[in-house]
Amino acid sequence: MTYTSLSLEPFLATLTPFHQLSTQRLQQVAQQLQPLRYRVGQVMIGQDQLPTQIVILYEGQGRLLGYNPRDSQNTPITLSLLQPGAILGGASLVRGVPCETAIASTESIALTLAAPIFRQLLHQEPQFAAYFRDRCGLSELFALLGEELDRSADATTDLKALIQDVEANAVVQTLDPGLHHLESLDANLIWWLSGGTSNRTVGERLSLEETLNVPRSSFARLVGLPTLATLPSKDAKDAISVSFVSSEELRSEIPYAPDYLLSQTPHPSARSTQFPIVRGRGPLDATLACLQMLARYWHLPWREETIRRLLTNHLQRTGSISLPLCGAITEFMGLKTQLVETPATVFSRLRTPAIITRQDSIAVLYQVNAKNLILGVPEQGLVRQKTTHFLEDWGESNPVLLLEPTQETPQERFSLRWFLPSVVRYRKVLIEVLLASFFVQLFALANPLGIQVIIDKVLVQNSLSTLNLLGTFLIVVAIFQALLTTFRTYLFVDTTNRIDLTLGAEVIDHLLRLPLCYFDRRPVGELATRINELENIRQFLTGTALTVVLDAIFSVIYLVVMVFYSWLLTLVALATVPLFALLTLIFAPIIRQKLRTKAEYNSDTQALLVEVVSGIETVKAQNIELKARWQWQERYARYISAGFQAVIASTTAGAFSNFFNQLSGLLLLWVGAFLVLQGEMSLGELIAFRIIASYITSPLLRLIQLWQNFQETALSLERLSDILDHPQEVEVSDGLRPAFGHRNNIPMPKILGAVQYEEVSFSFKSQGPLQLNHISFEIPAGRFVGIAGQSGSGKSTLMKLLMRLYENNSGRILIDGYDIAKVELNSLRSQIGMVLQDSVLFDGTVQENIALSLPDANPEEIIEAAKVADAHEFIMTLPQGYNTRVGERGASLSGGQRQRIAIARTILQNPPLLILDEATSALDYNTERQVFLNLLMAFQGRTVFFITHRLKTLQGADRILMMNQGQIAEQGTHAELMALQGLYACLYQQQEMQI
Repeated sequence: MTYTSLSLEPFLATLTPFHQLSTQRLQQVAQQLQPLRYRVGQVMIGQDQLPTQIVILYEGQGRLLGYNPRDSQNTPITLSLLQPGAILGGASLVRGVPCETAIASTESIALTLAAPIFRQLLHQEPQFAAYFRDRCGLSELFALLGEELDRSADATTDLKALIQDVEANAVVQTLDPGLHHLESLDANLIWWLSGGTSNRTVGERLSLEETLNVPRSSFARLVGLPTLATLPSKDAKDAISVSFVSSEELRSEIPYAPDYLLSQTPHPSARSTQFPIVRGRGPLDATLACLQMLARYWHLPWREETIRRLLTNHLQRTGSISLPLCGAITEFMGLKTQLVETPATVFSRLRTPAIITRQDSIAVLYQVNAKNLILGVPEQGLVRQKTTHFLEDWGESNPVLLLEPTQETPQERFSLRWFLPSVVRYRKVLIEVLLASFFVQLFALANPLGIQVIIDKVLVQNSLSTLNLLGTFLIVVAIFQALLTTFRTYLFVDTTNRIDLTLGAEVIDHLLRLPLCYFDRRPVGELATRINELENIRQFLTGTALTVVLDAIFSVIYLVVMVFYSWLLTLVALATVPLFALLTLIFAPIIRQKLRTKAEYNSDTQALLVEVVSGIETVKAQNIELKARWQWQERYARYISAGFQAVIASTTAGAFSNFFNQLSGLLLLWVGAFLVLQGEMSLGELIAFRIIASYITSPLLRLIQLWQNFQETALSLERLSDILDHPQEVEVSDGLRPAFGHRNNIPMPKILGAVQYEEVSFSFKSQGPLQLNHISFEIPAGRFVGIAGQSGSGKSTLMKLLMRLYENNSGRILIDGYDIAKVELNSLRSQIGMVLQDSVLFDGTVQENIALSLPDANPEEIIEAAKVADAHEFIMTLPQGYNTRVGERGASLSGGQRQRIAIARTILQNPPLLILDEATSALDYNTERQVFLNLLMAFQGRTVFFITHRLKTLQGADRILMMNQGQIAEQGTHAELMALQGLYACLYQQQEMQI
């Protein structure tokens, strides 16, 4: 609908760059404008999609917003106030990357121009296009510099002030298709790739030594800025002011703009919009299908048998499957869930994908907006529907299960494909094995053919010389066959051993790089059994599995020879093949289930054994040896019983396969003897055929056994995938979910020691209680900080976040102004020394344990570190001084001695920031006080966090943080806290009275 009475042509004629258009073109554009009204706070344009139209503010005011990537709360920042004449959407369309967000701050009228018409203007009107192409606006700069500061972990620079300073100095350059050497750019500027398509990522900072490849039918938009440290400042721009004709009398005729909708065509960097579909009917299969759709959507490991078992058990108990159950299972899969009651009025704003109820079943809501929605329905497939039509059956409100990946969400990486790179690496040797197998099969044909000649020719003709010749030939062939088989096996086993060594190292490396929360939730014994599954996989590979498959493939050669002898006997020989296939289909899932149960019981048994042996002192002190043995016997009995059932199933399958093999041989002799009596084949041909037929049936039998072995290997792969599918602490982000850290993050500069917590919250479980609740404090560099509080108040957790042993749920932690979540993890931890309450000593000498992280340290440095930890004197009283072996986990030393050696180990690293997490809890007061004073002297000018229960020790601290129930209840010096007469003073007085 067009509103000519608004006199849009005069308005456009005063508006840059429309004033450059001809009168005829201006009339055309004016006729194609669509006026819309916007309510206060309504979104006019958003940066989550490429705009479908440009928006020209005609009347009223708006706000141009930006979202700082460094702000974990995603709070919008007002970049500028928008006055009539402001044009929105042009910058995003010219870049090819959405970057603008604006809302109406008053009741407003805007003119919208469809994006295709705007692009046509850019193509046909060079001066009009130059206005947008050569300008770099606030939103574009905010996006580019926001990403740059985020990459550099700069948490202090005022981004809004920065972009206002640099806007007038921005230089834009557009590159046409082809290969471009960036050295031709102005070397005095810093360049970013701002838009278009090339071999680099949009938003990436460019180096002049690089080349940029722009594909055909595309472009690259570059933005250059002077060095940020020397940018001149400028006054803020005057607001745009354009005269226009008042439209008060027509305001009621102009329709309100619809709510801002998500585009069906996402930004190229957004997640793929392919919606997986899995079919299923009935409560069980439909639920399984929905969960598998989600697994495929987020590339999660899919444990169908485990999930099916959980659903089946619940279905048998309750008779139905509910959204809370789906939530529990998706949590098990690694997603964060939230069950919310959703009114129809807000349904179109749901975060997707989500699980909803639909016609007594469940479905996956893939996408929804005010107009349309997309559902993954197991019974129907992908369903596209009008949102209003769907909501007719929704009612006033219904529960919806919201889903979201987290930092710990596993990704499907580990499968048999994981072995392919190693296999490809040794492909030359494996080809040699293949060739050796081929010649082994050819030599195997010589035996039956020779026997046929001996029976039909030698015996009939009584030719002794021919018999000797054939006998010698068969022996020579057998020798060559044996040598080739040995050579083949040697090559194969040697290669698979090399593969095993490589893959084993990768597994252990991945395990050691997993986050601490992974180990918190799994017993040590269970992890050990999972790692041992690699041995099962290795045995499968080195157990000539490939050789058996090759034998089966080359059995086709024998099949051709058999048909040449007799097609009837060939059919008889193959008659039992369907029986073998049926046997595999029946017994394979049974054997797999038995093996799974056996592996789970073995894991439980080993976990208990490791736990008992690790805590043997407690076992003996509590006199519970008998109870521990009974528990082990109970679990071991279950393991033995499960193993027996697996053996029974395997033996039954083997018995049937042997029977089928004997049946095949008997049928061959029966029919073959009939053919011999009929004169259709000779006795020698029958014997030869029987031997060749065994070359086919024997590989089939081995394939049955191989299939059983593969069931074990598949189970081992699944159990080992629990380790390899879990994300490491440091990973390259895939853009779908946050990672614990990025390998391409900037390294942490040398730490000075200023520490700042900003609204930090943390919980060990996603839906569990908060261990830390909105913690905020700031410590200048070089301070000695004491942390006190009762057990469970969050003292240790607070410091573990500083080391990034855990990741905080919300808020930021800054060191010297750098957000530690955005710096390279190793560079952070290498500069922080931390001594835990239960620091472990490894089997070796005292000297080796102190110099654990610095093995090249000289004796003088080791002794000095021991003196600061007040450990030198007791070390010299040991039988061999610093060369005394401490035993496994330091068993030959007392708890206090172990703690002081652990403190000396950290002191030797000489870190710029030191954390002692109740590292002196096993020391008496005098020794602890001496260690405290030594640390004050040794780390003067460096930041130290000292956690202890003994408040008297902290009297000399620069500041004391008093923790209570996950919050900082009080902070200050000892004198200040005592003057408050609060929690600290009360606890201090209690400890004084006990002394």
